[in-house]
Amino acid sequence: MTAPGVAERLTSLVGALRAHGMRIGTGETVDAAQAVAELGLTDRELLREGLAATLLHGPAQRQVFDPVFDLYFPRGIGAPETGPADRDDLRDRLAAALAADDLALLGRLAAEAVDGFGGYGTAPGSDGWSSYQTLERLRPQTLFARVRDDVRATSGGSGFTDRLLDDEIRRRIEAFRQQVAAEARRRVAERRDRDQLARRAVATTPDRVDFLYAGKDRLAELRRTVQPLARKLATRLAARRRRAARGSIDLRRTLRSSLSTGGVPMKPVLRRRRPVRPELVLLCDVSGSVSGFSDFTMLLVQALHDQFSKVRVFAFVNRIDEVTGLLEHGAADAEGLSARIRAEATLTGWHGSSDYGVALGEFAERYGEAVGPRTTVFVLGDARTNMSDPNLAAVRHIGERARRVYWLNPEPRAQWGTGDSAAPEYAELVEMHECRNARQLGALVGRLLPV
Repeated sequence: MTAPGVAERLTSLVGALRAHGMRIGTGETVDAAQAVAELGLTDRELLREGLAATLLHGPAQRQVFDPVFDLYFPRGIGAPETGPADRDDLRDRLAAALAADDLALLGRLAAEAVDGFGGYGTAPGSDGWSSYQTLERLRPQTLFARVRDDVRATSGGSGFTDRLLDDEIRRRIEAFRQQVAAEARRRVAERRDRDQLARRAVATTPDRVDFLYAGKDRLAELRRTVQPLARKLATRLAARRRRAARGSIDLRRTLRSSLSTGGVPMKPVLRRRRPVRPELVLLCDVSGSVSGFSDFTMLLVQALHDQFSKVRVFAFVNRIDEVTGLLEHGAADAEGLSARIRAEATLTGWHGSSDYGVALGEFAERYGEAVGPRTTVFVLGDARTNMSDPNLAAVRHIGERARRVYWLNPEPRAQWGTGDSAAPEYAELVEMHECRNARQLGALVGRLLPV
């Protein structure tokens, strides 16, 4: 049995993880409570691993679980029992701890650094603690060369090649930065609402990050999830294609064959169909913050290209150009894809603002042959026209030629139709779906892609 206070912390931990999109049921929660009872609270890291084993469903969830765990089961309470921090002395001790890879000492130094350099606000008992301010004043990254020399000197060559040693030191510095961030969150949580902090101050998993608000680092994380997501979707599409190949029941022929069994349809007769791999066309708005969404989706579709007989990709801002070849050759350099498209494709005319009406009209006029009865068209963009003509006739023309047309909009549905958004008008002509993050995109692609 767990103590009442511990049980409350455990249920709050589970609630915070659920708020980040993790599926944790009653069974997992009961298992976690049993793990706490068996492991106890003495060894904090052992408890961390026990709860992770009972609550999580994959290693990607650890980046959310670990900082949330630190809030509900903190390393300590209050300020560290040390005197005023001296920056030079703290940097000396930090360099030694990094060279020795002493995790326990690094944790104590992180607490001392936050207490000495991370507080802000002039009111007595200020509840402001900043990991950014702490790291800016301590600047652990500038200790890199010093730590590398210390490791080489103490280990007689270190056992690492130069490149491996450099990577190892960077890993240690990054681990210390994470300890500083955890300590700053702990100090803030002691004076603020711990539950709200666990939900809002902990970064969510990459697949739940809004495309429109993802920074450079989160977009890089998203790009690394393209291949695993593509493999999962390819398996799902192949299964759908196998089911579709079996065909549907031919009622007339089934009833006719049942005459030999007294009218009982013992052997259903199926309409055999000959599956044909469909064609896919993407029309991608690559302007502004929407470019991250289009970039990720283009890479995902490129990874799925074996599932289709033909894939053609077009990018636009206010002019449209085919970028299929750029995507094929630039798939390995995912981070430079957007820059390459902007550099080599003709995407703008006399101004640099997005204009859906002109771009879609140019597509219908110049590339109309790309769309046929076997083609499924995906339009990727926020449908914000900068108050220009949305050119609904061009969308209607594309819809008449294509097998299906879907519009994936990265904006929240509540914002459709606000300001210069023409989303409601386009949604009357084609099927429009909210697609704010990689999780939604994966579900939509798996459901909407033709077989």
